[in-house]
Amino acid sequence: MNALQEKMFLELRQTKLELEQSLKKKDKSDWLAVILKAELEDVDNALAKIENGKYGQCEMSGELLPEDLLHMIPTVKTLKDSENVETFYKKPILTPF
Repeated sequence: MNALQEKMFLELRQTKLELEQSLKKKDKSDWLAVILKAELEDVDNALAKIENGKYGQCEMSGELLPEDLLHMIPTVKTLKDSENVETFYKKPILTPF
């Protein structure tokens, strides 16, 4: 396991614990519980990839994902997913000239 994978492994394990604790407090039919479960599944998948040596590879092409992308979104699955990242960025307020 390289340094990036070790860091991501520790971060993902902490995230998993937090998600599990949050899920214990939620009603199973709560809309947020559905989102938390999906996120927990993504975290579990990323942890499994680290354990089997596939973390950081695009699931479609096998290419390595950019490290900066993995730092932003440790559960990213494909290079195509990274194309949508900018929609989640905060947009700057335009100032008048």
